[in-house]
Amino acid sequence: MFLAMNDHLPPELLTMLAEDLDPSVRSSVIQHWRDAPEPVRRALLTDSDPNVRSAAAATYAPPADLVPVLLADPQTRAVTVRYVDPSPELAADPDAGVRKAVAAHPSLSADLRDVLAQDPDLFVRNAIAARADTPSTLSESIVATLATDDPVADWFLSFGRNAHTCPPAAPASPRLTREEAEDLLSRAGL
Repeated sequence: MFLAMNDHLPPELLTMLAEDLDPSVRSSVIQHWRDAPEPVRRALLTDSDPNVRSAAAATYAPPADLVPVLLADPQTRAVTVRYVDPSPELAADPDAGVRKAVAAHPSLSADLRDVLAQDPDLFVRNAIAARADTPSTLSESIVATLATDDPVADWFLSFGRNAHTCPPAAPASPRLTREEAEDLLSRAGL
């Protein structure tokens, strides 16, 4: 795995590593060999390990003949959406990750945008609200529906719309004297 991180490896050795029995080695090749030749990319895009296929699909543009295969694979479906035209079937996919990818697609039609603006998933609606081509009134009405009780989810949602603010800094720990520190350590049994 660490060998695959070496920027000076010849393509022959990287090709061998792309066929390694350990999926983490193959994943490392994907991460560090962005311009792998088509046969290597093809092998990684159709790898037996779902995590390797997913990493490959997120990294490499698939050949046209593999797009239907990757769309049929639940592990690679969402990331492959960017290589096809958005469709009503994809906008109604049971996987929220697929619908979110459709919502962010640059060729999304206004009709599908309006359908996804009503999606039950917060992050799908948030992706619609974040689009530059979403009318401001629609965006504002979507944002009004995104409130959660989870501050982390709220932050991720605002981050997706580039409307986030950093949380306040934690208060600084009080400075202890040596005696106070020794007392704390002794009470802790240290």
